[in-house]
Amino acid sequence: MSIDVLTFGCRLNISESEVIRRHAAALGDAVVVNTCAVTSEAERQARQAIRKARRERPGARIVVTGCAAQIAPARFAAMPEVDHVLGNEEKLDGKIWAALDAGPRVAVGDIMAARDLAPHPVDTLDGHTRGFVQVQNGCDHRCTFCVIPFGRGNSRSLPPADVLAQVRRLADNGYREVVLTGVDITSYRAVGAPTLGALVKRVLREAPGIERLRLSSIDSVECDADLLDALANEPRLMPHLHLSLQSGDDLILKRMKRRHARAGAIAFCDQVRRLRPGVVFGGDIIAGFPTETDDMFARSLDLVDECGLTHLHVFPYSPRPGTPAARMPQVSGDVIKQRAARLRGKGAVALARHLDGEVGAHRRVLTEQGGIGRTEQFTAVRLGAPVARGLMLDVAIAGHDGRQLLAA
Repeated sequence: MSIDVLTFGCRLNISESEVIRRHAAALGDAVVVNTCAVTSEAERQARQAIRKARRERPGARIVVTGCAAQIAPARFAAMPEVDHVLGNEEKLDGKIWAALDAGPRVAVGDIMAARDLAPHPVDTLDGHTRGFVQVQNGCDHRCTFCVIPFGRGNSRSLPPADVLAQVRRLADNGYREVVLTGVDITSYRAVGAPTLGALVKRVLREAPGIERLRLSSIDSVECDADLLDALANEPRLMPHLHLSLQSGDDLILKRMKRRHARAGAIAFCDQVRRLRPGVVFGGDIIAGFPTETDDMFARSLDLVDECGLTHLHVFPYSPRPGTPAARMPQVSGDVIKQRAARLRGKGAVALARHLDGEVGAHRRVLTEQGGIGRTEQFTAVRLGAPVARGLMLDVAIAGHDGRQLLAA
């Protein structure tokens, strides 16, 4: 008899899965599938996991939740393997879990009615070396390819006192590094810390037990002066930023309804690199967005070099039902696959270039499972021998294998 929580998607889901695990403990034999809706592939993987869970755990109760369940509850309720479907607000409500048998089989409320963000303290995150603290949820923007606002609602922020309490709680439980996460964290606005940068400074000032503070994906156009100042002057704020870029072509960015232009993204990376030499950038790029021509795609390829990206997340475009982009002229599936492969190849070259530059350096790494550590720039290091998770080690970099650094 056990509770298994299968987590798909973002770091925010990882954080919320720990709250779910605590609330679901009284169910006994159960599998909770915390879904993602960012791509059709993410939904397909969730449905596959649900069917597999039923085959392997025929007597277990299967509860489906997360963004895909919030957006399309009937689709999951129609699966014979599924016992309960919960929305994104309901999955964090202990009262819902306590009365699961007495309540409706499908409990999915109006996510757009959510106005506040309540704290959900956790002591540990199962299987994770770093702690994740949700500081924000939802999104007020409406990118034409994205359904996530309909799964998460409008933007709302956790008060800074609650953020601090959770960061300190994780530090007291042995976490050396914390990641501030959310759907659109650069939109953070709360009384007492009116911007993400102000929040970061307060956390670093008032939570000295945390050795490393890291940010999840950010939107460069919303990056405020305090955040830039913290990057320049706070060594405990890690020199690694993952950027929501999506394309390198201005017309495609407009059709996506993004709020930045190509030149602005490049200028932001140049500015941060001046403020924090050695900073490493990751980026999300979509391959094959509707109407994307070969020339437009070439500008996304070029953006990898012009922004100096190291860690690339490539998303082959997939139409999400109900989004404006799904009604635009589509690029063929074969072309999308080819472009995604070319972007991944470009990313591999960029990563290898970064790894080449690290050989001979000395880096401080935080150890993870499987003999891996992460540098301050979030670069993976294969350690010479198995070590316990959660240690800070100073290592010399002897080489790399094209994917990760190798410690001496």
